[in-house]
Amino acid sequence: MSESGHSQPGMYGQGRRRRRRRGDRDAGLPGQNLSGPSRDREYQPRERRDGSEDPPGPLIQKTPIILAKPPGERAKPSQNAPVSGAPVLEKPIMLMKARDDGGKPGTPPEAAAQPSGPGPSKMEREGQRPTQPVYQIQNRGMGASASSSAVDPMVGQSKLLPPEKMKHSIKLVDDQMNWCDSAMEYLRDQTDMLVVGVIGLQGSGKSTIMSLLSANTPEEDQRGYVFRAQTQEIKERGGNQSTGIDFFITQERVIFLDTQPMLSPSILDHLINNDRKLPPEYNLPHTYVEMQSLQIAAFLFTVCHVVIVVQDWFTDLNLYRFLQTAEMLKPSTPSASHDSTGSSGNDDGAEYYPHIVFLQNKARQDDFCPRNLKNMHMVVDKLMAHSHLKYKGKLSMLDCSIFPGLGQDYLATEVNMFLLPMQENDGEDNLTKAGSGAYPLFSLLPGYRGHPAFSTMVSKLRSQILAMPRCQLSHTILTEKNWFHYAARIWDGVKKSSALSEYSRLLC
Repeated sequence: MSESGHSQPGMYGQGRRRRRRRGDRDAGLPGQNLSGPSRDREYQPRERRDGSEDPPGPLIQKTPIILAKPPGERAKPSQNAPVSGAPVLEKPIMLMKARDDGGKPGTPPEAAAQPSGPGPSKMEREGQRPTQPVYQIQNRGMGASASSSAVDPMVGQSKLLPPEKMKHSIKLVDDQMNWCDSAMEYLRDQTDMLVVGVIGLQGSGKSTIMSLLSANTPEEDQRGYVFRAQTQEIKERGGNQSTGIDFFITQERVIFLDTQPMLSPSILDHLINNDRKLPPEYNLPHTYVEMQSLQIAAFLFTVCHVVIVVQDWFTDLNLYRFLQTAEMLKPSTPSASHDSTGSSGNDDGAEYYPHIVFLQNKARQDDFCPRNLKNMHMVVDKLMAHSHLKYKGKLSMLDCSIFPGLGQDYLATEVNMFLLPMQENDGEDNLTKAGSGAYPLFSLLPGYRGHPAFSTMVSKLRSQILAMPRCQLSHTILTEKNWFHYAARIWDGVKKSSALSEYSRLLC
């Protein structure tokens, strides 16, 4: 009888004593009959179930192992037990898995069974399960780059870490027109990205607009913008703030590219006064400045989904002539695959052209007149009639409730144009009072502006820019890192373009 109350007849009964006497008899002289005629035959070893034979000699019995609960964990008889002596059924232990382990839906993770042993449980050995969901990615190619703190102890795979947040812009192309690799560490292997570039003349407000579209608000101090705007000192001496191409990527995976001013007189003045050495293929400083601008514009037309053309007055015919020249000198792009949507829409199919948005910055009150707005759309449509750039059909001011009294059919040829008013300064009352002091109620009302507030206009512009179609830039779908390498090859090809070299000879 064991401590648990169960008898084990095969251990201490007669079978064991009989087995020992048989071993004693087998230990005698060979051929000696000890138990009658039935024991005359020789001992034949038995075959086991696995095919092996018993070893010759006496059989050694192992010490039995008794499986029983410790005395402290034994079930004590209940005081409310029935008198009839019927066995009391204990509460069953239900083994349930958590939902993350593949259990049934609705099973709470706290319902996991606790082991009865005194040792530490499995959950305690492996760590507590995280309460928030963990998105798994493959460990392929990560190697030592994956930190130990980013590994889930339950599955042994790396977690999908949030992307690193940028606080300020960095250089993609420096002032010497050389490519920089510092932006690579902020890019990831995912394809849901939008690339937005900007071009414009000097002092038109490109850096301020790109900062407001990316990470800043009009209420913040301009000295903390991600793209540095012109300071008061630079404005007074007629200089430019941005040089080359600046890079910034948001948490929504939108890449913003801010560029130096096109056809900048301050850059030309810097070349002349500082006696900088020009490349051998350029003889005159103004030719070099124009070729730099054409290289940047052609580069943006190839690697961007959306290109914003910023103007601070309407309109400069030289800027439209410059856009047509950059479109002509744009490097060719591989056509999209036949099984995917074409990246050029109704165009040739072998070339990619981005969406272009004409942004009229620092617009006056008269510019928001519906008649003037219609005339501006007509002029831009006539100037861009022979262009392959996608300049219409994707951005509309009539859909933003800026002109609530105008219908959709008011602009027959609506191009991608948006108007931004002058930015109000914080702490200043720029609104003209409507009445005099005789009518206190009217004196508190703002004057007529013809448009919503500046912050409202920027918010509407940002929502429409981010809603632009993300077309395919090359014959394959590019991830962020692949886009970086693709853009580097395009920039190297633009600098060595034979078409740009031929055009520079014509200018000289």
